[in-house]
Parts: sequence; C-alpha cells; structure tokens
Amino acid sequence: MLSVIIPALNEENTIANVVLFCLNNPQVTEVIVIDDTSEDNTAKLAAEAGAKVITSAKRGKGISMKEGVDAALNDILIFLDGDINPYPADTIALLAKPLIDNEADFIKGTFSRNAGRVTELVAKPLLDIYFPALASFTQPLSGMIAGRKSFFKRIVFFNDYGVDIGILLDMYLMKARVTEVNIGYIENKSKPWEALSKMSREVASAIITKAHKQHAQEHTINIDNDIKEKIDLQPGNLLKRKMAIFDMDDTILKGRFLDACAKKFGFTAKLEDLRATEKDTMHLTKQVALLLKGKTIDELLNIVHSMEMIDDIKYVVKELKQRGYITGIISNSYTLITNYITKNIEADFAYANQLEFFEGKATGEVNTPSYFFASDESVCGHSFCKTNAAQHACTVYNVRLKDCIIAGDSKDDRCMIGHAGTGVAVRSTDDLLRLIAKHEIKEEKFEALLTYA
Repeated sequence: MLSVIIPALNEENTIANVVLFCLNNPQVTEVIVIDDTSEDNTAKLAAEAGAKVITSAKRGKGISMKEGVDAALNDILIFLDGDINPYPADTIALLAKPLIDNEADFIKGTFSRNAGRVTELVAKPLLDIYFPALASFTQPLSGMIAGRKSFFKRIVFFNDYGVDIGILLDMYLMKARVTEVNIGYIENKSKPWEALSKMSREVASAIITKAHKQHAQEHTINIDNDIKEKIDLQPGNLLKRKMAIFDMDDTILKGRFLDACAKKFGFTAKLEDLRATEKDTMHLTKQVALLLKGKTIDELLNIVHSMEMIDDIKYVVKELKQRGYITGIISNSYTLITNYITKNIEADFAYANQLEFFEGKATGEVNTPSYFFASDESVCGHSFCKTNAAQHACTVYNVRLKDCIIAGDSKDDRCMIGHAGTGVAVRSTDDLLRLIAKHEIKEEKFEALLTYA
C-alpha cells in the first residue's frame, strides 16, 4: 500500500484535483497534505477532497516533508507537487513499481520537458564535479519522488530550494538503490527570474555542503531546529544528559575499512608496512590517504556497503536513544564512511577525518578536524586524540564526559575509554585497553552494553 505526501503552500487552484488523482489509484491508502500555513483555501479544499491535512509547525518544504514522513502509515512513500494539474495517468504506478518489485529504494521522477535553468547551469555542473555518479540524472531537482520510509527517516531535510537535491545526495551516500523514472509529459510552472538567484544559491549550497562537510558539523547543523526542541536546556537538566560513543572499525564493523580497501585495491603490504614503521598518528593518517588516491566515492561506499556490521547495533542504538542517550561515532577513519554508518544505524553524529575528493575521486589529501586536537579544556595530555573529539561532542550536546558510555577495541581508544564515565572494551586484543575499561564485551553483539546504560 502507498502513502502520497503533498507539501502545499497556497495551491487552492489545483490541490483538490491532485488529491482526487491520488485517491483514484487503488494502491493509495492515504493522501497527506502538509499545509505550509497557506493564506488561501488550500487546507480546506484538500480536506474536502479526502486528504489528511496537517498544518506544518514551521514554514518550509523540508520541514513539511519530514512531517509527512513521520505521519505516513505505509512503508512506500510518494511525494508529489501540489501545483501540477493534470499529472500523467500512470504517475503513481510508475514511481511505485520499482519499489514494489524491490528493484530500488529511491526513485526520482523525470518528465518530458526541457530541464530547468538552475538544473542545467548549477546542479548538473556541480554534480559532475563532486558526484559524477549522479551527473547523468536528467532532472536531479525534481520534487516528484518515491522511496522507502525507512530511508527517508534517516536523512536530514534541507529547508529551502536545496531539499530535493539534498535528498538525492543523502540517498546516494547511504548506498540506497537509486534510479530515475520517466513519468511522461508535465506542464510545470517555471520559476520567475527573480527567484532563480535564491534557488541557484541554495541548490549549490546543498551540493557543496554534502561534498565538503562530510564531518561532524553536518550532523550538528540542526541543533537549533531539532535538538533544542527535544532538549530542555535548563541548567538543572544539563546534568541529566547522557551519551554513547562508538568506535567504528572492529567495533561496529566486523573488520576494518582500510583493511577491506587494501584487499580490494591490492595495497595490503604497503598498509601493513606503514602501520609497522610510522609511529606518528598524524603522519600515518596522511600516508594512508595517499593509498586511496584516485579511488571514487562509489568504490569506497561499495566497500563499506559490503562489510558486515554487528547484528544488533541498530537495535542497541535505538534502545539507547529511547533511554535518552545521544549516540555517535568517533573514528580515525573517514567521514564519508562514518556518515554512511551513522545514517544506517540512525545515530546522531559522527566525527572522523575528512578525505578530500575532486570530480568524485580521492585526491590523496586528508584533513583532520580541529576537534581532534588539544585545547585549553583538554582533559588528556595528547596533542591529537579521540578524547578531544569526545569532549567536543560533550560540549555540542551538553553532556558531561562522566555521563558517557564509550566503546572501542584498539589502542587508539584507550584514552577516551579511560576518561569516559563508562568505558567498554569491545572484542579487544589490546591488554592495556581491557585493563583500563570498566567493562568488556567479548561477543559479536552489543546487547550487554544496555546493562551499563
């Protein structure tokens, strides 16, 4: 069964016909119109036509789309624009079919008309530079999309003209199966010239943000919009905040991402030699990044997509969040990879090194975010340390370090596990780490961690 979601703002001339069009499809069991505080009769006419109408809490397409996802009862969601009349007769069937047949997880609807000016002059050139695998999409800014609710729940919606391209990029970076479907001919209103500058700027910002800010800021950017609405920031309540931090390699993942890359690309001997001879962590990080030079985003995402995670990690993260924990990953790996894991386990943030890409390929350069480096507030004596990143996370989310559960497996995790309120060694072969940690998990599951929460 299908849910159709229609974000709408002042669409009284077309909304009723769009709702009736959707309800005419026997597979559609609900039509949800998210009224973006319209100043006309949009909400009234949508309700009379048979839609469930929700008045958006705050104006903006991204917020409306998120509210629609949260309200939908079915797993397959279809988003349509409220200002198009008529739609081609098979629009819903064409968008839904690859999902029903389990051939895709996300569908971009394309239609027979010339691509828009912002698409041709801004979106496509930037995709060609930063995400070449998506450059072939005919209409990457199309708002007629479909996908699985489980995937939509994991993404962050931009609240401006960048929302549609942002969804496409998030789906791609999550390794969702993405395809484009032509739904026929549509008469679509073009944006007035005065709106093109704003649209161009916000579309460009969305693409560049996803390309260059694959680090913790991407996951904390919505503090004002989402986190603060959920957190009571009264001083007396700050002491009640809790956090669970996981290492990624050999902790969440069954194996190490770089080892999998070395096996795939044939540089295992070089990697082991660097690990044996290079004792400076920062220099090792830079030398290892050179081994990935020329590798594409797709190639790296395919590798992590093929790796197994601990079976119950999603369940444990969900349970921790229900108990009031902020959850995140701190890793010496790369943000492209940690962000993929973060979205898939529905954690709140990820801090890691930022591997640089140009035209979709790794340049061999890597940037280490400042939060890994010591500051006046650092609790340890290391100039570069995951503990510093843990402290940064505590500052961002208003949590005390002693109210953190931190789980890891290697010598790189010793310091932050030692400073955590509850340090947990996970399937570790490092004797000193096991000695430092308050608890130890030897099995390939995290359920025991819940007893410490």
